[in-house]
Amino acid sequence: QVQLVESGGGLVQPGGFLRLSCAASGGIFSIEDMGWYRQAPGKQRELVARITSGQRIDYTDSVSGRCTISRDNAKNTVLLQMNSLKPEDTAVYYCYAIVNYVMLWGQGTQVTVSS
Repeated sequence: QVQLVESGGGLVQPGGFLRLSCAASGGIFSIEDMGWYRQAPGKQRELVARITSGQRIDYTDSVSGRCTISRDNAKNTVLLQMNSLKPEDTAVYYCYAIVNYVMLWGQGTQVTVSS
């Protein structure tokens, strides 16, 4: 059974940085898109960044220039480097991946930006 395991969330001061990591494991035959969504309290889940198997990358406007997404296809991992964090980046961040043509989600990791 395929699963996604995330790590790297936490509490950081405004202007700080965090790196989120997500690893897929199990019976993997193919992985198409990988990426990150986030959901703040009282708000809808929104796409933060995604990267295709061909390394095409998209960012939501609010994080463009502050975040970098990357993936290691050999290790089935996706990373999200977040810099210059703002209080409005506070949310639960969810990794996703399209594995064997099925969209799967990680368990979520809390990112809190506060002084």
